[in-house]
Amino acid sequence: MVLVPAIDMLNGQCIRLYKGDYNKVTVYGDPVEIGKKWQSMGAEMIHLVDLDGAEAGNPKNLEVIKKLLENLDIPLELGGGIRNMDTIKMYLDLGVQRIILGTAAVENMALVACAAAVYGNRIVVGIDAQDGIVKTKGWLNDTKIKALTLALDMKELGIERIIYTDINRDGTLNGPNLAETAALARDSRLKITASGGMSSIKDLKEVMKLEEFGVDEVILGKALYEDRIDLVEALKLTGR
Repeated sequence: MVLVPAIDMLNGQCIRLYKGDYNKVTVYGDPVEIGKKWQSMGAEMIHLVDLDGAEAGNPKNLEVIKKLLENLDIPLELGGGIRNMDTIKMYLDLGVQRIILGTAAVENMALVACAAAVYGNRIVVGIDAQDGIVKTKGWLNDTKIKALTLALDMKELGIERIIYTDINRDGTLNGPNLAETAALARDSRLKITASGGMSSIKDLKEVMKLEEFGVDEVILGKALYEDRIDLVEALKLTGR
């Protein structure tokens, strides 16, 4: 199981939202310094989200992302406001390891197919769901599409990995939605990165039980920032 600390960016700051609500923001500071901290503790990858970009539909925290790339030696994956091939190419050329397509996966499947064909497994799809229904544009738009339906569509387009976030759990510290995450992995047969609700080492142990279904990565957010999970301890548990 790969543990992936999250850095969500809003107005150039590292923040966490509560259930994706832009009006419920906790600010944690400089993304670069926080990225250095997670790297020094042993993180193998960092999950970046440009929340301003997700809402606007184009990159909004580019300078911060460049600084992160300059200061960190571990792979970065990035989502938020990536809606065309030019933006994908720009970020990959800068050194981003994986691009996360979210809104584009719903609104522009041709882009997903093209990106997957050109860049292979460096393109992943983020499926953010509330009560099993996909939401887009920074979780502000309800699509009426079921998470599994979208995952299967993405598989047909050549996508190999889904980052699955349960919005109702994200930022709550109430524990991950194990049942939905396991079902998505089992029914889609895709690699799954679990996200949303992680609150303790106990939760991590439960998520690790899902590896047999294809859940091989987990994103850690608020639990790290609120000292509910110690990254060094967690990495020892996973044997990494």
